[in-house]
Amino acid sequence: MYGQFCPVSKAMEVLDERWTMLVLREMLLGSTRFNDLRRGVPRMSPSLLSKRLRTLERAGVVRREGSGVRTSYHLTEAGKELGPIVDALAVWGMRWLPDLGDEDLDPHLLFWDIRRTLPAENWPQGRTTVAFELADVPVKVGRWWLVVTRGEVDVCDYDPGFEVDARVLTTLRTLTHVWRSDISWEKALLKGDLTIEAPRDVRRGLPGWIGYSAIAELAS
Repeated sequence: MYGQFCPVSKAMEVLDERWTMLVLREMLLGSTRFNDLRRGVPRMSPSLLSKRLRTLERAGVVRREGSGVRTSYHLTEAGKELGPIVDALAVWGMRWLPDLGDEDLDPHLLFWDIRRTLPAENWPQGRTTVAFELADVPVKVGRWWLVVTRGEVDVCDYDPGFEVDARVLTTLRTLTHVWRSDISWEKALLKGDLTIEAPRDVRRGLPGWIGYSAIAELAS
């Protein structure tokens, strides 16, 4: 407790615990199930996530519904009002803290973010499968498949067995920077940092189909 009447200090008594703002980020992006929240904060322990959710619930920021395996978590009106604050922090981080260390790169989190914010409406009808090969990480975490079927998006870290329509060859660092829009698809392709192996129409369309992260759109 800060012991101050200032509204900023009162707000920070709820919000400044480690991971809290990232949990709120996940909920603002649509995650309501415990396991989905964990996928968005993979380095947070389950016990700590449970603790933070209880704290937010007591503060009136989060509402819990159901029980057992059917439990879900939802933002209250107070929680939803934090949306512009989280967005502002994201934009500030993009503009003023652009450097990424190796510890900031996580293929699981990257493809989870791609899965949940991909503009699936831009993709062809039917099923499209894109394989990603990341050269700068071990093979067991460097092979991913993105499958988009009639507006439904799925990401696999194992071969789903579908015919591959495009293959993206790059590094985790490059793909992360592209997704964040630190570098454009066009520039990454021109520099040779990223290669798309596919028929010409797919090769030309894929950058627009995948696009950039929601945060990148905010910061543009």
